[in-house]
Amino acid sequence: MKRIDSIDIVRGVVMIIMALDHVRDLMHIDSITQNPTDFATTTPILFFTRWITHLCAPIFVFLAGTSAYMSLKNNNNLSETRRNLLKRGLFLIFLEFTVVNFAIFFDVGFHTLLFEVIASIGFGFIILGLLLKLSAKQLASIGLLILFCHNLTPLIPFEEGSILKVILTPFFSPVALPLFAGKTFVMGYPPIPWLGIMLIGFACGLYFERTQEKRERIFIKIGLGALALFTVLRLINIYGDGLPWTSQKNALFTFMSFMNISKYPPSLLFCLVTLGIMFLLLAFSERLSAGFKSILSVYGKVPLFYFIVHFYLIHFITLLILRIQGISFSQFEFATGTFGRPKGIESGLPLWGVYLIWLAVVVILYKPCLWYGRYKATHKNKWLKYI
Repeated sequence: MKRIDSIDIVRGVVMIIMALDHVRDLMHIDSITQNPTDFATTTPILFFTRWITHLCAPIFVFLAGTSAYMSLKNNNNLSETRRNLLKRGLFLIFLEFTVVNFAIFFDVGFHTLLFEVIASIGFGFIILGLLLKLSAKQLASIGLLILFCHNLTPLIPFEEGSILKVILTPFFSPVALPLFAGKTFVMGYPPIPWLGIMLIGFACGLYFERTQEKRERIFIKIGLGALALFTVLRLINIYGDGLPWTSQKNALFTFMSFMNISKYPPSLLFCLVTLGIMFLLLAFSERLSAGFKSILSVYGKVPLFYFIVHFYLIHFITLLILRIQGISFSQFEFATGTFGRPKGIESGLPLWGVYLIWLAVVVILYKPCLWYGRYKATHKNKWLKYI
């Protein structure tokens, strides 16, 4: 299969949006103490700054599954594709606990071992590789079963403290597990729900074998159907998310409550609204102007390279801002999960500053991503398959 422009375009969109969330996490003046979804303290612009970035992880994971399908079709070799998925999956998990974890915390002691989106994709690749003999429809059925039913897992009557509960919970729900020497393992992205998204993404690779016109029609129907189902289930307010919406102090905050959905783990409603939007983006992305598509594709063609480099760049800028604000290196706190920002000392930027830094990061990374994309396209080194 030839490379599909809409995949690179949509992935480019979410990579750009993702940087906004990470700049906010590391630099916003209130990010350490304020939850953007706490209606007692948040503002609409802060809430929606956080909300729009919900699109990133599910689309990233979904399109990773789609790319695996396209790789299988291009290789036409099931055994080779399985080996590649297994090796890449293990590599991504290793990368998460080393290069990515250090980029997030700059903690040489690795006091927090964070299992996030990169490791979750790695886990998904391993399971997908093991299931590769199943048909796309069978994998879609498994993925949809996970998507629609994983919200039921908290209802399973495990005995409190039972071995089974201890083993299974991290696969379905976020947990923090103390390890040794003051280290903590944090399951931020429980892998089973995200596996469901990847399996559906793999199965939807079938649609990319059709003409662009047919794809558009299918994706519009799926996207609107997912958003309609989200709306109905959210109005019923009984199943699909662990955060029921409630009436708030005014209509805008009530709407914010309606849209306040669970990402950890990704609830059914979270998946319906984010993937519904994704299908519409896939349907309409190729109607953009040639120049706009070209710019977005630069980021979308090298997602892992961008992911790693943007985190290091954002963190270095964060430390530079702290120094400008008069905080000495000896005051930096890297082992406490605050990204170097000392507790008890006001630091960081207001939200308008976060947006300025975000735009600067995206612009700075354009040329490196363009260079790496061209280098990857013209060189066949094996290691290039992994980054």
